Amino acid sequence: MNFRRFCLATLAVGGLVSMPSAAVAVTVTLPPDGANQKASVSQWIGLVEVNITYNAPKVTAPDGTDRTGKIWGQLVPYGMANLGFGTCGDQCPWRAGANENTVFRVSHDVKVEGQLLPAGSYGLHMIPGPEEWTIIFSKNYTSWGSFFYRQSEDALRVKVKPAKCEYTHWLTYEFTERRLDKATAALKWEYLQVPWTITVDDAIGLYVDNLRKELRNANGFNWEGWQEAAKFCVDNKTNLKEALTWAQNAVTLQYIGQENFATLETLAGAQAANGMTAEADATMQRAVDYPGASPLDLHRYGRELLGRGEKEKALKVFEANAKKHPNAWPVNVGLARGYAAVGRTQDALKYAKLAVQQAPDEANKKALQKMVEDLQAGKTVK
Repeated sequence: MNFRRFCLATLAVGGLVSMPSAAVAVTVTLPPDGANQKASVSQWIGLVEVNITYNAPKVTAPDGTDRTGKIWGQLVPYGMANLGFGTCGDQCPWRAGANENTVFRVSHDVKVEGQLLPAGSYGLHMIPGPEEWTIIFSKNYTSWGSFFYRQSEDALRVKVKPAKCEYTHWLTYEFTERRLDKATAALKWEYLQVPWTITVDDAIGLYVDNLRKELRNANGFNWEGWQEAAKFCVDNKTNLKEALTWAQNAVTLQYIGQENFATLETLAGAQAANGMTAEADATMQRAVDYPGASPLDLHRYGRELLGRGEKEKALKVFEANAKKHPNAWPVNVGLARGYAAVGRTQDALKYAKLAVQQAPDEANKKALQKMVEDLQAGKTVK
């Protein structure tokens, strides 16, 4: 059998072990063999980009035959296989798709199933099994299929458990869990999925490193960049010493710093996070007294104090807001919450009723009516 006939015969087996139909000299771009359409899916885990690019076969064979129930253990054999061509002999894994390598790319170092995988591009192969699969990340990601797979090029192997899933006609990769520091990738085809976890050890630290770079660029030419960077660190309880410097820059850096409610509030938070309690209290009082502080600024700060259990302090902020912005929305809401928190129910009821009349939309109106009802019934206001 000549090479071209061999290629065509290989294609006829089922598409998953296909080779270029003109492997001797591919000179033009044509549709993929076996109608295995190329696809790509990306997901960011914080600042880390993960991408899987693959060619997707379908349950229906190229000739229209329904292969449901004949995919796993048959079309895709369990264990290593002999593909009848190439150099991998009877130690050929599945290419985890069709046609050329499925490629897994990651922009930063990650852990896959708890094991380190450095940043880079990898050929994604799999060894299927009825109860357990092995996922292989090969340093060789430019090959066609698994015909020339070499175990010596493995960067990582992990073992995972397959599971049932909804019917998926086209082989598909999805990210079924997505968090700031973790994602679950899954191959899905027919009624089976193969999930694996990808984690980032220090997702917050990557953001901090990136903030340092950005503050030396255009973002460092305005107070907003310094303030937002400092607040991010304070909110995440990380890099607190540098956050204090960033917060001070937001207020006082030559030509850039600006004293306003946002910068003073952030500076107070950074001071408190660094154990500078007296300085933090004084700075926050400057923020509350700042002429440009809006009713919403002070209301939000009062709500934060309530959330931290500082009821008396919150009430003072709500009262200061009422003095600065009498009868403005949402001043009366704050007074109602503040007085309710310290047990002054009648005062709370008075301002809750005033707030109902000011409600800017139906959702707020209903919530405030519920507050009035709860206060009248002696219930705790949430």
